[in-house]
Parts: sequence; C-alpha cells; structure tokens
Amino acid sequence: MKLDPNLMRKLMKNIKMEEVAASEVIIKTDSGDIIISEPSVQRMKVKGRDTFQVSGEVIEEEMIEVSEEDLELVMDKTGCTEDEALEALGESEGDIAGAILYLKKQ
Repeated sequence: MKLDPNLMRKLMKNIKMEEVAASEVIIKTDSGDIIISEPSVQRMKVKGRDTFQVSGEVIEEEMIEVSEEDLELVMDKTGCTEDEALEALGESEGDIAGAILYLKKQ
C-alpha cells in the first residue's frame, strides 16, 4: 500500500509531539512490573487521544506471591514490620529462611 505524500504531510501536521521529562517508566502487569530506566518518552496527540512512545533500558521484575503465613512467620521471627518482611521476602525471592537472614544482617 503506497501512501500519498500530501496526505502524510497533512497527517503529520495534526500530530502534536512533545518530549516528556521522565526518570523512569513503570508498566504494571499481572505477572510483574516492566521498568524502563532512563527513558526517552514522546507524547503524541492524535484525534484527541494521547499516545506515548517509550524507549530505554528495560528491567523486568517478576511478582513473587507471598502467603500471609510466610509473612507472619518472618515478622514473628525478626520483629520487623510488614513492609520490611515483604521487602526481605522479595530480596530472597520468597525464601523464608533467606528473608529472616536478610533482616538479621541489617
């Protein structure tokens, strides 16, 4: 399919593109987060809708499911807060013993 150059020029005039100053872009998914560090973000408005073009270094983080029992066990054994226990379980990829050791070293 060949596009008419005049039509392309008209379309490009209707597209308003601007640079967005961003230090990080996070896309949340069911299986984890996609983090784009030091991104280049372009925002385009086409027919009243916003479209973003993002490029940069991608880091994918998988979500680790933590049971309430595991969380309580780590909190009981270390005396930490729920947030600290969650962080430790994340650092140890869900390993309870690893989370406890992580917190005891701090």
